[in-house]
Parts: sequence; structure tokens; C-alpha cells
Amino acid sequence: MFDIQTIAIISQAVRELRPLVHCITNHVTVNDCANVLLAAGASPCMAEEVETAVETASISAGVNLNIGTLHHGTLEAMVAAARRANEIGIPVTLDPVGVGASQFRNRAVALLLKEASFAAIRGNMSELKALATGSGTTKGVDVAASDAINENNYKELGSLLRGLAEKLGTIVVASGPIDLATDGRTLYGIHNGSPMMGTITGSGCMLTTFLCGWLAANNKLEKPFSVLDATVAAVCAYDVCGQLAAEKTKEKHGGIGTFRTELLDAVSLVLPETLCGLSNVETIE
Repeated sequence: MFDIQTIAIISQAVRELRPLVHCITNHVTVNDCANVLLAAGASPCMAEEVETAVETASISAGVNLNIGTLHHGTLEAMVAAARRANEIGIPVTLDPVGVGASQFRNRAVALLLKEASFAAIRGNMSELKALATGSGTTKGVDVAASDAINENNYKELGSLLRGLAEKLGTIVVASGPIDLATDGRTLYGIHNGSPMMGTITGSGCMLTTFLCGWLAANNKLEKPFSVLDATVAAVCAYDVCGQLAAEKTKEKHGGIGTFRTELLDAVSLVLPETLCGLSNVETIE
């Protein structure tokens, strides 16, 4: 059973410990990812040159990898940074953006999974289906309509995610109207967030980056929570911020530009007690 107070404890830890997160990420969303870490209280370092990858990982508290705008140089840097992170015992997160859409992305993710261990992998259901089965319906970097999580299928999709998490030995998070997180045994559904989160570029990239910051802070605690619990806490917190941002946007009669700003504001201003009070986590049998 997930303890909601985990959210408050890790939220405070991020702000007090200010973990440095090494990000080799998507050029489309790199600024958003840096800002969401800063808003949460963490410290971003966006270093993608292979010559700096090991050094930067060595001084960091977490490493976040995102293949959204992947090229051969960044792939080499990702492998080097992830290996170093594994050596020194800091968490590595992976966002397999668009895996299944091209052979290069597929080979890149296969290489990363071969060469390094990951604390958590977060993607949409199309991406995670591609990882689980080796094929699937893809719509570029977006989830295919046939794969979208909804109230009728989320428990069934959870079975696939359990199998993937067990196979890879990592936490798997699927984003959608209901977010799902599992370690291969326990499965949680997070009933928070807003449809507006899917209207802006980068909301998923920001979540994976935010998650890395929370896992990095959790890893520094004297008595860390399990990686699954820390992951659920991070996803809940980010989704609650999405809800709050959507409410503010509606009050202002704003659009997606307003929402993007309100999301960062919510992450930077939200109180731990608000996060705990609004979080809605289901344990799925």
C-alpha cells in the first residue's frame, strides 16, 4: 500500500538537497526539462558531449536520458553516462521517445538496455508496447489512439507493463489519462493530471526529468523509500501540478501557452500538504 506522506517527504528532500541531475535529453524540450527541475528545487546540468559524459555523471545525483532527438554522438554519451551512474550507484531514468518508430531508435534503446541498468523507464503505451513485444502501433512520438490508456483498459494494460518491468528489472511508468507504475509485482494507478498536459510539447519529457530529480533526492535520504514508491510519489506530484495548472488556466481563459507557464508555476509553488491532499493512488490487483 502506497503511503501518501511519501510525497511530502521527498518533495521537501528535493528542495533541501537540490540534487544535480545530468540530462542528455531532447532538443525540442531541453529548456522545459531544465526549468521543471529548477522549479522542483533540483539542479539541472544539460551536458551531451561524450567527452564530458562520465565526468558530469560522476558529480551528479541522477542521470536522465531521453532519445527524442537522438544522434550517434548523444547515444555514445548516454551509454557512457549511464555506465558511470551504475558504477557510483545513482539512479538513471530513460524516456524512450518514439521507440518503435524507427530502427535507429529501436537499436539505440536495445543498446542502452544492454549496457546499463535503469531505475525507471517512462513512456506512453505505444512506446512501452514496442519495448515489450518488439513491435506495435506507433504514431511517431505520440501514443496511437488504439494504445491510449482509459478507464476500460488500464487494468488489462497493467498486465503487459508488469511483464515488461519484470523482464527489464526496472520500474515501468506508462503515461496517459491514468498513469500506471509497476515494479513487475505491485501495480499502481495514478488518477491525477489533466487532459491539458497532452496539449503541450514536452509534458512527458518533463515528467521523466522531474522523476529523475525525485529519485535522486530519495537516493540521498538516510532511509530511502523503495524506487517504486518514490516513482509513484513523483508521478502523483507532477500530475497534481498539472491539475492545478489546468484550473488556473481555465480561470484566466487561457490556452496552451498559459498552461505551460502555469505548470512550471505550480511545480515551483505547490505545498507538500496540497500534493498529499489531492493525490489519488489506486493499488491494482
